[in-house]
Amino acid sequence: MKISLVGPFPPFRGGIANFNSSLADNLSKRHTVKKVSFTTQYPKFLFPGKSQFQSPESSNNNNRILSSINPLTWKKSVKQILATEPDVVIFSYWMPFFAPSFAALARRIKSKSGAKILALCNNIIPHEKRFLDNTLTKHFFKNVDYFMVMSKTVEADLRALVSDPVYIISPHPLYNRFGSALRKEDARLQLNIEEKNIILFFGLIRAYKGLDILIKSTASLKSQLKDFKVIVVGECYEDEDKYIEMVKSLAVQDVLDLRFGYADDSAVSKYFSAADLIVLPYKSATQSGVVPIAFNFNTPVVVTNVGGLPEIVPHGKAGYVVTPDPEAVAGAVIKYFKENKYSEFSTFIETYKERFSWQTFVENLESLIPK
Repeated sequence: MKISLVGPFPPFRGGIANFNSSLADNLSKRHTVKKVSFTTQYPKFLFPGKSQFQSPESSNNNNRILSSINPLTWKKSVKQILATEPDVVIFSYWMPFFAPSFAALARRIKSKSGAKILALCNNIIPHEKRFLDNTLTKHFFKNVDYFMVMSKTVEADLRALVSDPVYIISPHPLYNRFGSALRKEDARLQLNIEEKNIILFFGLIRAYKGLDILIKSTASLKSQLKDFKVIVVGECYEDEDKYIEMVKSLAVQDVLDLRFGYADDSAVSKYFSAADLIVLPYKSATQSGVVPIAFNFNTPVVVTNVGGLPEIVPHGKAGYVVTPDPEAVAGAVIKYFKENKYSEFSTFIETYKERFSWQTFVENLESLIPK
């Protein structure tokens, strides 16, 4: 097939760009793929972080042409897509902000060609909900032929908005783009980590991700565990000071290391190789790219029972699934270390993760589209 894939690619930061890059690489093994990326993803005044971009050299061959806010680029993008005579155009969808531009592209492509439109739904309704979310999303979805979702939570959102959609569920594949695992000792030496037991919170920090829950749980951890450190790595999309003050007020500065700032791809393998346990204390979720990274490095996880997280973490085998509150999170972490579960869980993950291959994901995507 000839496929056009529309969405952010590097040099844009974040899980969606990394996901699209991996998807394009794996689709290209069996199909002809044309990338259509953004020149402008968000206007600067709407973006909560310090930068939207990673290293500039990562933009090679990623065809930055589309601006979310400039209709002139929408026409240019359609013209370029149609020139490749695609069989299917895949839109990577995660936020209603992009619905107007995506709808304009999809509508024109369908009116001028026989190409089918597939919406790959990372999210449908965002975690921070806004008044026009449903209206904007429906505006785009009425131009979509097929949908692909990665969790039952997103499936429910889809069915609430679209009558009788044609779709498939396929779990988030493993991220294997961050290099090989390091020896735990070597990773810790490079990251200046000396403690025996390492707990990692990783990723962009937003209110729904529950970092406050983890910080509050640390007081209980401190009373029952020895020689441990909770390391928080990620750019903060809200006020850093509230977390810093929370750490001080709970007097857990000695066991909690806040490393606010974007971790580039080269740092990912170091942190996940150094960690004994990844904690995702989320208050809401669809699915998470952090769990596939953890599983890629055979690192166990503690997740909360929200969204699609329990669907991919077998409780008591690959980690623990708990309620999103400090005592529940602390209890799972304490149980994990006191019962020395790392080896048992890591061994299970090594086999379990095979079901999350990119080959399976691509085959599921292909099954949606009639030959």
